[in-house]
Amino acid sequence: MIRNLSAVPLLGGLAGTAKVLPFLDETSTAPAKDYFKELGVRTFVNAAGTYTAMTGSLMLPEVLAAIQYASKEFVLLDDLQDKVGKRIASLVHSEYAVVTSGAFSAITLGLTGVLTGMDEKKAAAIPHLEGTGMKTEVIMLKAHDIPYAHALKNTGVKVLQVDTKEELEKAINDQTAMLFFVNANNFDGKVQVEEFIQIAKAHNLPAMIDCAADVPPVENLWRFTKMGYDMVCFSGGKGIRGPQSAGLLLGAEKYIKAARLSMAPRGNTVGRGMKINKEEILGMMVALEYYLAKDHAKEWKMWEEQIALVGNAAKSVPGVVTEVKVPAVANHIPTLHVSWDEKKIPVTAADLRDKLRKGNPSIEVADGQPGNKYAISITTWMLVPGQEKIVAARLKEVLSQGA
Repeated sequence: MIRNLSAVPLLGGLAGTAKVLPFLDETSTAPAKDYFKELGVRTFVNAAGTYTAMTGSLMLPEVLAAIQYASKEFVLLDDLQDKVGKRIASLVHSEYAVVTSGAFSAITLGLTGVLTGMDEKKAAAIPHLEGTGMKTEVIMLKAHDIPYAHALKNTGVKVLQVDTKEELEKAINDQTAMLFFVNANNFDGKVQVEEFIQIAKAHNLPAMIDCAADVPPVENLWRFTKMGYDMVCFSGGKGIRGPQSAGLLLGAEKYIKAARLSMAPRGNTVGRGMKINKEEILGMMVALEYYLAKDHAKEWKMWEEQIALVGNAAKSVPGVVTEVKVPAVANHIPTLHVSWDEKKIPVTAADLRDKLRKGNPSIEVADGQPGNKYAISITTWMLVPGQEKIVAARLKEVLSQGA
């Protein structure tokens, strides 16, 4: 169970309570018109989760206020990154930190830091590694070959995939730059998270871990650096509820400082297009402060109550079965799995999702069990409080209509 943290001081010296920041002006953020409606863009109730395709999470008013505040002044980008990085590092017990443009860019940039060190000429050469003296290979587990691992290839390295501990150690050679681990796939591989870092340390190699969707639990923000990982990559726009365009690279100062040689405002680098500006940097810091200060146990209880409400509504329809699961890693939140007897409710999951999508209000839910055409899954952590009642009523209605 997630436990609450002691109060964390917030920007401007506020105590660890969810108070509005001094510069918050709710009236100033009111839209002049309904832009999405004008453009013909559908909005929806998000009962699916923090999917990038669904634009992640909703930022807190305090985060929006920080973004608006930042938009009204000029600062030097490196100066802000220095100060915010120091602040974030202190909050998550890390040696160093930088705000990146998402977890994907944190992976690319972190690896550039390993490859180049503090050599600006090497940073300018990436992704052309030949003849530069930079190492050319990264090793990861085959079971961790997710699409986002492409972030490694942006640097020009060759990515070697292995299955076992023996294969991993055999693959290490004088061109090995780094070992890479995907925490979401921890239990899929034959080498798991703690043994992986032990192997890296035994061979004096830096190790990076992708933890993009691994908050909550809050403890993950420092668990892996304390375990020994040199770099940890988080998405900013998921559970932390920062800007969807932001991420965090946490860990060893020598690698993250070197990574910044490939970041804006420097131009002749692989990371120039991964620009993150003052608004997202400050917004990410404030989102993290508020995330650390919240009552996590209270929030967890709210999610459980919301899930129970939706689940009870669904299983009141004959033929419907529900189950609540909490993934061990990645999106570690109460998740409602809803399935039904196709003989009693001859409606496929695709049809049910379409009906929910086309209703008023439009509702998005997630896929169910792989290969099961009569199952969906639902989370409530991205709902505005009160929307769980809407989801419960509509889900029951659509299931009943199908019956």
